[in-house]
Formats: sequence, C-alpha cells, structure tokens
Amino acid sequence: MKKIFSGVQPTGTVTIGNYIGAFRQFVELQHEYHCHFCIVDQHAITVQQDPKELQETIRSLAALYIASGIDPEKATLFIQSEVPAHAQAAWMMQCISYIGELERMTQFKDKSEGQEGVSAALLTYPPLMAADILLYNTNLVPVGDDQTQHLELTRNLAERFNSRYGKTFTIPEIRIPETGARIKSLQEPTKKMSKSDSNQRATISLLDTPKQIEKKIKSAVTDSEGIVKFDEENKPGVSNLLAIEAAMSDKTIDEVVAKYDGLRYGDFKAGVAEAVINHLTPIQERYYELIDSPELDAILDRGAEKANEVASATLKRMENRMGLGRKQ
Repeated sequence: MKKIFSGVQPTGTVTIGNYIGAFRQFVELQHEYHCHFCIVDQHAITVQQDPKELQETIRSLAALYIASGIDPEKATLFIQSEVPAHAQAAWMMQCISYIGELERMTQFKDKSEGQEGVSAALLTYPPLMAADILLYNTNLVPVGDDQTQHLELTRNLAERFNSRYGKTFTIPEIRIPETGARIKSLQEPTKKMSKSDSNQRATISLLDTPKQIEKKIKSAVTDSEGIVKFDEENKPGVSNLLAIEAAMSDKTIDEVVAKYDGLRYGDFKAGVAEAVINHLTPIQERYYELIDSPELDAILDRGAEKANEVASATLKRMENRMGLGRKQ
C-alpha cells in the first residue's frame, strides 16, 4: 500500500473548514493507504503558546481525529513531540535549506509582517514539515491548497538530499480535494475560514452547539440579490454556504441549488444549519466519550510506538548518508 502522512496543529478550534478540507479526506484515505496522521505540536510552538492550554488542545484534537472516523487499527495517530526523530531530522533538513527559499514562503511573510521580533523557528518551520513527511516514506500528502508552497519545498528538499547523498527519500505527491478544499469565512467570504480568526462568528467549530451553529449561519454574509445560486466571483457568501451544505450532506452543489429554487435566504440558511448540525452530532457524541477516557491514551501510546519504529529507521539512514556518528 502507498503511504500517506498529514499533520494538523493543535492550536485554535478545529473548524468545519479543517474538517472538510482535511479530516474527511483522512477517513476516506485510511481504507486505501498506509496512513500516518500526526498532531504537530512542535509546529505549534513556533509562536508562543500557553502550556496548559496547548496540552488540552493536543488531547482534544486527538479525540476529534478518532471521532471524525479515523480507525486506529487502520491508521497510525500520534503526537509529533513523542517521536524524537522529527526534531532530529528537521535539523538535517535545515542544513540543506537556503535562507532565501525559506524567506519566500508566503506563510512566513504573513506571520512575520509587522512583528517586532520573529522566532527563528517560524522561518525554519518548512524544514520541520519536510522532515515530518519524509520520515515515513510518504507517497501522498493530503492538504488544503494553502499548503502547496510548503509541499513543493518539501519535494525540492527531498530531491536535493537524494542528489547529494544518494537515494534516501520518496518524493511525495500533493493531493488537494476537488470540492470544498477551501471553505471561506462566514463574515468575509473571500477569505479562507481560519481557526485562528478572532471573529467567532466567522467560523464554525466541530464542537459548536446547534444553537451556536444556527446563530452563526443566520448571521453569515450573503448579498441583497435574494437568489440562491453558485457564483463565487459575484456571490461569494451564498456560494460558500452552498459549498458547506454540499459537503455536509454529500450532495453536489447543483443538487443543493435546486433544493432552494424559489426560496428566500432565511430558508436557505436554516437548511444549511440543519445539514451542519445533523452531520456534526454523531462526531460530537463520540468526542465526548473519548476526551477523558483511557481509550484515547491507549490509542496515542500505540500510535507513538508504531511511528517511532518507522521514523527511527529513516533517521538512521539519513544520518548514515550524511556521515553523522560512527561508521556502521
């Protein structure tokens, strides 16, 4: 079976954008590929975090992975910092990275703009991401389209290492979902829905209550035309809500548009909210079963053990190829 790696940061709240763009892919792919799904807590500390809150969010994210449908018997779920090879391999990837290519990363520019002091780790985030992926001989990386630049750098670093030190890494391919890859903000529908958005009305969390979901969708920005149709350029708000319902109800956008033919926006928004609530209810029920259970700890313990076995073997090959340590 081909191999997949993907990681999610334990920061903020997991939104339906994260779920549609990533988590749902994971559930589908675990049946066809050998999957490693990672909670990338070392990436999270490239910016300052509250330690207690970070540990709580790590656990919450792990529970959401399982509640969303990840089967620990089919996929390996683990926490990045519990596999030391990630940080060790990241240093080696930094040693073949160029400052210029790291400074060109869009996310580095965005997060460092206007900052009085910028963490060195924010600049070297991409080599750690490359190490995450390459340690598992990854063939395919499912990501949102905002991560493609980092994935292209990962491919370049893998090729550079192979060229300098001999064939070591598989060159990973990028997988972006055809529909719903970039769910937009409910308040600014030309921008991506982000779990770090300070405007709580802009996002829907996987753990929002039905009342919260209804309220947020009711207040979602649309337009004054009053016609439900898909037109991302001229009707971004309506198009975003159509994409959300299509993803949550497993329908095509055309089917959702037909459902609201002749209806007003109030009916449309109520229907979108209902589709979201119906989809999230079983996920939330499973989440609350897991969050404080020994079952979750057992899953993460097994995941760390399996991930360490694979990653340590790749790390040893990297060290040997680069000439580190004593000759074997």
